[in-house]
Amino acid sequence: MSAITRKQTINHRPLGKDELSINIVGILLIGLFALICVLPFYLIIIASFTAETSLIRNGYPLLPNLADFSLDSYKLSLKNPVAILTSYGVTIGVTALGTFCAVLLSTMTGYVLSRKDFPWRNKFSFFYFFTTLFNGGLVPWYLLCVRYLNFKNSIAGLLLPLMFSVWNMIIAKSFMLGLPMEITESAKIDGANDLVIFVKLILPLSKPLIATLALFSALAYWNDWYNCMLYITNENLFTLQYYLQRILGSAEAMRIVAEKSGIALPSIPIESMKMSMTVIATGPIVLLYPFVQRYFVKGLTIGAVKG
Repeated sequence: MSAITRKQTINHRPLGKDELSINIVGILLIGLFALICVLPFYLIIIASFTAETSLIRNGYPLLPNLADFSLDSYKLSLKNPVAILTSYGVTIGVTALGTFCAVLLSTMTGYVLSRKDFPWRNKFSFFYFFTTLFNGGLVPWYLLCVRYLNFKNSIAGLLLPLMFSVWNMIIAKSFMLGLPMEITESAKIDGANDLVIFVKLILPLSKPLIATLALFSALAYWNDWYNCMLYITNENLFTLQYYLQRILGSAEAMRIVAEKSGIALPSIPIESMKMSMTVIATGPIVLLYPFVQRYFVKGLTIGAVKG
């Protein structure tokens, strides 16, 4: 019997009672966990289309009610579509370029530090790890970035602070330590240099790592508003997260001033605006996840070396 026939026989054999019970329990537990993960985002979507008065009176609804349906939060959030599109463009550009550079730096550093023939790899590893324990504080960091690196109103202020992550580098190093050394050695025998080995051998075998680091880096860039708050005052360079935070902060301030001064203002849907802004800000990154999640559990190094 050939190997293919044996594999087909094993795959199509009937499950025993114990195996079937375990599969059913596993499916139920995974389904329940998936429901728990999806439920908060579902509630956010429903709440974003619900009137403010209904949210205050009844809380977050589990099922949509047509009588309480309202688009007021989206009308206020998207009141200036040009600014929204501009901030979307800045965020998408920064996320795309920053993710590419961040993944490249993490994988290159991880590859060098995973090479056992690199004599100073332990010293450099300790140096990187030391930076995760101590830092100079916000004031020296701000003075360095603004006075000497000229991050004020510059795209560099949005890109460089998040471009290198020690934790991502540690993940890359740990992954590449598991790659067979025979691949590198055989390539060197064939005359390949380190750059060719990294680009043509290491990176193709590291697709699960690259997808994971790309998702982590993209999330960090997409959700970043702090660096924009520190360095950017030009409205044309506002990121999406910071722009939406400014809208929400302005609406909240208007409501507080109106309540204290007794000025009658139209009701501002603060709670539903929070939900609508969450939907606007997280939609693209949620759609990106299904394209990279399959690499998290897929190992491409199995069978790379035989013998």
